[in-house]
Formats: sequence, C-alpha cells, structure tokens
Amino acid sequence: MLVVNMAMKQDDVIAVLEENGYKFVEKKGIRLFFETDGDLNEKAAEAKALIKAQPWGAALFFNVEVAKS
Repeated sequence: MLVVNMAMKQDDVIAVLEENGYKFVEKKGIRLFFETDGDLNEKAAEAKALIKAQPWGAALFFNVEVAKS
C-alpha cells in the first residue's frame, strides 16, 4: 500500500492517481492510502512523478511512501 502525505489538492491527487490505475482506499487526516499492483517502490516513484507532472503539482509540498505493514 502507498501513502501520499499532503494537505492540499487531495481530491485532485486522488483523481489523477485513480486515472492511472491506483485504487484509493481511505483518507486519514493528511494521509491518502492507495492500493496498487507491482513493485511498491517503483509505484511510489511513479505516483510522485504523476503528481508533479500536473500544472499544480510542482508547487505542492508532499511525499509518497510505502506503508509499513
């Protein structure tokens, strides 16, 4: 599972990642949880790149991490 930690534009991030095959699971405060298939470290890097590629993405302060089970 991946976690995107961010305070702003959460709905936009959910939409972008869902369009690219990530499944939104839940929101806990500033933490957005997503399920995805494949190598989680690669998917975390891909998710970060997808967010930064948006017109508003470069201005956001956020990180993407692999959730510890």
